[in-house]
Amino acid sequence: MTVMLELAILGFLRDQPLHGYDLRRRVAALMGHVRPVADGTLYPAIKRMAEAGWLTRKDEPGTAAAPRRTLYLTPEGRAELEHRLREPDELDISDENRWFTLLAFLRHLDEPKEQAAVLRRRLAFLEEPTSFFYDGDRPMGAEEFPDPFRQGLLTIAHATSQAELSWLHTTITTLETPQPPGLA
Repeated sequence: MTVMLELAILGFLRDQPLHGYDLRRRVAALMGHVRPVADGTLYPAIKRMAEAGWLTRKDEPGTAAAPRRTLYLTPEGRAELEHRLREPDELDISDENRWFTLLAFLRHLDEPKEQAAVLRRRLAFLEEPTSFFYDGDRPMGAEEFPDPFRQGLLTIAHATSQAELSWLHTTITTLETPQPPGLA
């Protein structure tokens, strides 16, 4: 969770400076289905990231009497974000929740060829035969189960993978097709 949380914080702050509450809402909207984002998780991560030099906190006047602390991404934080996007760990590619967090901010890599390289890694992962259930080393398909629940699980997973594969092929082609001058 820490890796995903840090990536989400870096990515959202790359979009724009945010108050802690606004950042928590955005992180929760992106990742809350995986695990709720509690203040006890978010604020220690912000503190660690500030100590690492990836973000700064500035007090600004609030709507009430108390000042509000706004978080800003530093140049070091931007470099860290770009590094994590350009060279994601294997789990960032294979774990669906981590992948979606990475995908949410991949637009922050400026070079289409770098974006395509990351997508190609996900494509290679998805093209490997896999399943949630195996007969020895052989992945089993939905049609092999009389259980409608396992059939459903595998049918849904297959349909999701097919949709993602289609999107990946289209997007990679678009990213790797040279744009005529003036359209890039």
